[in-house]
Amino acid sequence: MVRMKLLFVADPLESFKTYKDTTFAMMREAQKRGHTITACEPQDIRWLHGEGVTAQVRDIRLTGAADVWFEETGTDRRALQTFDAVIMRKDPPFDSEYFYSTHLLGQAEREGARVFNSPAALRDHPEKLAILEFPQFTAPTLVTRSEADVRAFHATHGEIILKPLDGMGGMGIFKVGADGLNLGAIIETLNRDGAQTVMVQKFLPGIAQGDKRVLLIGGKPVPFCLARIPQGGEVRGNLAAGGKGVAQPISARDREIAEALGPILFARGLMLVGLDIIGDSLTEINVTSPTCFQEITDQMGCDVAALFMDAVQAACAG
Repeated sequence: MVRMKLLFVADPLESFKTYKDTTFAMMREAQKRGHTITACEPQDIRWLHGEGVTAQVRDIRLTGAADVWFEETGTDRRALQTFDAVIMRKDPPFDSEYFYSTHLLGQAEREGARVFNSPAALRDHPEKLAILEFPQFTAPTLVTRSEADVRAFHATHGEIILKPLDGMGGMGIFKVGADGLNLGAIIETLNRDGAQTVMVQKFLPGIAQGDKRVLLIGGKPVPFCLARIPQGGEVRGNLAAGGKGVAQPISARDREIAEALGPILFARGLMLVGLDIIGDSLTEINVTSPTCFQEITDQMGCDVAALFMDAVQAACAG
């Protein structure tokens, strides 16, 4: 096996919760295969005339310990094109700085770097709005700035979910019942008097069985998903909002959605995608930093990180 030099663009290493962190799982699998692991943060990347896109990077080795989980073995500035693969793993929010990072990574691609997920594809697939391309798999959905539109949608569908387009981890998600209690206040909070676009979806009772994270790697579905089940009266299943993660085989409907979207998204440069499915309906397409590798591996014995590294190696060899 050819040894590769991998650069992970991520949040600060010191902030990782290694017992559940997907990027850590990727690094651990890479080191197991003899690959070199290097890391940086988005703010470490720059472009300089005559130099191209470079980053101040940290070479690391995983120690296997739970507390001090890595040691730094070197640091310097290197061109991104000198790595065999650059793996973009910065967590949301997808703000202006994230957007600028994708442009720098796009320039690195033009200089010869291989970047996963594709920077252009990250920009073209905002995680809430990407589902609009696939209405055959979604529940009734509205995207608008208009309070009148939201009220009309509520009148039609009764129970609804409202959420901001730039939220993560269940942040800013509201449920409104058929009685419309607090709908006006929620609209004011989310759309800021028409200044901010919101997404509204018909409430899906299937959330009681979990908000399923179905992973696509190299365009193919991982055979197991993680159902994130709301706890304690919460409507949100997100793990960050206290949801309980229960791994399970993907259903026939999950596979139908995954196999329809997988080849399309992979052809656009999306190596790793996390589909969110409630009941039989697609609710989000996560592309920035999909998670749940370790939960699925720990509960089902399916080595998701190995599947991912297989796909990266295949893409770099092609």
